[in-house]
Amino acid sequence: MANVGGVSGAQLRQFIERIERLEEEKKAIADDIKDVYAEAKANGFDPKIMRQVIKVRKMETQERQELEALLDVYLHALEGGDAAAAADDDATA
Repeated sequence: MANVGGVSGAQLRQFIERIERLEEEKKAIADDIKDVYAEAKANGFDPKIMRQVIKVRKMETQERQELEALLDVYLHALEGGDAAAAADDDATA
């Protein structure tokens, strides 16, 4: 293939074909992952929670600890907020 405008047609074709093969492999892997989630669900596991576990396991230890600490702070703030709101409601009733 000739160079057109400084672009090697043969080299470009190789890149495109490699990308196409990788896209096919990626789709096959995505289908396999979907099948595993379906199998896990059939065995009583919750795929949504499994995705969260995988997401957390990908995190660095420090990042995970920060996330857990912030979740704890937010949950306690919500619980405290609910208790304070309930106390206010009781006082005005």
